[in-house]
Amino acid sequence: MPDAAATAGASQPTPSRKTPGVPEKKYKCQFCNRAFSRSEHRSRHERSHTKERPFKCGKCRSTFVRRDLLLRHDRTVHAKDGGVPLVSEVKRRPATKPAAPKTAPPKRNMELDTATLEQIEASSDGMVDLETAAMLMTDFHHKATAAMAAQENELDEAPVPYSPDHTTMFDTSVPYLSGALPMPQMPWDTFMSQPVNQPKAHSISSNVSSSQDSHVSQLSFNSGNTVQPNQHQLPPLMERYPSGGDGLAPGLQSLTGSMPLSGPGTPNGLSPWPFMTGPVSPVDYRRSPGPSQTLTSPKVPQIQSDDEYNHIHEQISKLEIERSASGFQFQSRADINTYLAAYFNLFHHHMPFLHLESFRPSETPAVLLLAVLSIGALYTFNQDQAFRLHIGSKVLVNEFLQNKEFDSRKCPLWIMQSTLLNMAFASWSGDGKGLEFACSIKSLLAQMVAGNLYELKLRTDAREGALPTYEAWVEDEGCRRTYYAVYIFFGMMTLTYNHTPAISFNEFESLDLPSSESLWNLQVSDEDSWRESLTSSTIITVREAHDSLFQGDKARYSAFSTRVMINALFLEVWYHKRSFDALQDVVTEYKLRLALETWEDSLVLCEPETIVVALTAPHKGHPLIFNAMAVYRNTRARLEVDLKPVQEALRYHGPYEVAAAMTHARDRVKRSQEMIKVVQQCFNCIEIVALQGIKSVGKTCATNWSIEHPLCGMDLMVILSLWLYRLEHDEDPATDEELAMYNKIRNLFDDDSIDSNLKLSTTVARLWGNMLDDVVVWGISKLMGDSFKIYSEALVGHEDEMGQRTSPSTSTPTMSSQGVVESLEIETTF
Repeated sequence: MPDAAATAGASQPTPSRKTPGVPEKKYKCQFCNRAFSRSEHRSRHERSHTKERPFKCGKCRSTFVRRDLLLRHDRTVHAKDGGVPLVSEVKRRPATKPAAPKTAPPKRNMELDTATLEQIEASSDGMVDLETAAMLMTDFHHKATAAMAAQENELDEAPVPYSPDHTTMFDTSVPYLSGALPMPQMPWDTFMSQPVNQPKAHSISSNVSSSQDSHVSQLSFNSGNTVQPNQHQLPPLMERYPSGGDGLAPGLQSLTGSMPLSGPGTPNGLSPWPFMTGPVSPVDYRRSPGPSQTLTSPKVPQIQSDDEYNHIHEQISKLEIERSASGFQFQSRADINTYLAAYFNLFHHHMPFLHLESFRPSETPAVLLLAVLSIGALYTFNQDQAFRLHIGSKVLVNEFLQNKEFDSRKCPLWIMQSTLLNMAFASWSGDGKGLEFACSIKSLLAQMVAGNLYELKLRTDAREGALPTYEAWVEDEGCRRTYYAVYIFFGMMTLTYNHTPAISFNEFESLDLPSSESLWNLQVSDEDSWRESLTSSTIITVREAHDSLFQGDKARYSAFSTRVMINALFLEVWYHKRSFDALQDVVTEYKLRLALETWEDSLVLCEPETIVVALTAPHKGHPLIFNAMAVYRNTRARLEVDLKPVQEALRYHGPYEVAAAMTHARDRVKRSQEMIKVVQQCFNCIEIVALQGIKSVGKTCATNWSIEHPLCGMDLMVILSLWLYRLEHDEDPATDEELAMYNKIRNLFDDDSIDSNLKLSTTVARLWGNMLDDVVVWGISKLMGDSFKIYSEALVGHEDEMGQRTSPSTSTPTMSSQGVVESLEIETTF
């Protein structure tokens, strides 16, 4: 009598699966000791050494190391203007109907597919991104679930799991469960408390210091995706969710928090986690060549004991601030730690002039501590307490400056830093009196910088070329970073209010640019290792970097230096446009354009970092690079369009006056070939918001972005809306390039976000205004949001007047004369 196993085997033709052996790794990298079993895996890996990017996008200037990254870029960035979504090739195998086994099947051994791991390792250039890791964990979870459940029925048609290069990434012989399965969620919303009086869908968790107990950020899947999965497919990964909702799918909750956490993560799939190794490029957080180092997040200064708190309280009580600042009350220890965490997690990375390793709250002068706490209170949405702390710091600064023994050369560094923070608080508060205060002491702060800079040069010359000790270098670097922070702040005041800069570029030309954030936050064990780290770093002077940019030669410097240099280029453009010979001085304008292009090309050479900054959304790199790109777009636009009346109207903080200035700037925006390049910069600005989702950005940009973004974006959105307005109303027909750009902008928005009764120019202004005043940290963003909404109403009113003079049933001449499709025709009916 044959046994049951033989009978079952005769009646079931399905072949049994054999465990593949470990492949031989015979293809060795010519640059390192890595080896691979397949030559294409080695080729991918070697591109991480050679920096070769052979796959070029045909619709923009982006290049990629791998073809699947190019396809993913085309799917996400160009999907709505002709891009083809990346769809996995679905292979089907013939359906088999196995007979029911007579006995319970033996337990399957879970085996690790080494070929899969090697493919992922090779394709990610040493760093597995979040999307790949999620797919890998999902595959393992499928296998474990299938093995425990010992499912008896096979799926009739099982699709091959997604793979970036259309190859089989996971083992298809294991039966996969149908429906949405749980995915690991990464924590990043863990930096400041959520306001009780205004709950937000994307507000930040109240846990300010712990990463192990942090709440989990919630990812949603867009039901309106281009390619809808069937019931057996996994939900799409890392999709854009424009509605900003925070509901988590029921099937995505059981694995929440299952991954080991070692620190706050970054909210995008391309950023590294602190437990990975570096160094990485601050531009895109991709692995850079060099010895492996652990990526770290700087530790936030906190008050550790009641003794430290009592010491701080005692020192501030002696100053009797209550006499000059009515209502001033020193906060509890918990509140102070919350404000400190908010400052260093949300503001410090945009202006990193304080040294975290040496910042001790109990040893910091009260004037500087109060200035830091005032901005931290702003980011916790405690405006009343922020204002009291700001007044307290301002009172102490005034008392120091009114001292008869005050000398700008001997001015302590902490006085300059306190004055800078107080000026930033007042300038962006949205109050005209605050701006007047900032303007009144601007020249005094510039004088303090000049005096302190002179003393720094004396100290440097006294060393006669010898390397400084770690303590001396921290002091000097803190001075340099403070000078540059003041320089950048004055540049932002020029950009926003058209104020004449108080510090010129020539004052810093022989000064070293700021170091990398890794060197600035380095934990030093001994002087020898410190000198070795300092010697190996690349630091050049401002003049050297400036000359390289204007000669068309790429320069290598840090992320902070990148921000400094674009500020210098912006101010040179501002001075050029303010000169009487600007129209005739073609040579200077050509040099400025060359310097701007070289600055952008130099980003790929930026000094690598080992510091992970959690607030990078939506950018995939360091916030300083993200801020620098915002200033770059504004600078490129200013070469063509001067919105001086709008900037001057902002000085007086009247939304109706600002909106009127925006409307009257219509004649400053021309239609030309060069203007299309400016509109491309405007498109790049609004594309960042559109891809993240306008509602989502409105709830998170106040804390995740620097105030520099709405300030730089204001000019761009005015230019964009006025250009769209002219295109919609001018009698001259639109060119093919103009129509292509118009359609490109229109496709950024979902149909639900655009009112069919409004034109695109009005829609852009209204959406931008709604985004700016959704959640407010700095009052200036509320002012700009109100101004844009009033300005959008003014555009509608002018369109109504135009509509009374034209036939209500005819299309605008701009569109109809080109014979464009119906989707591009804009009716003048309202």
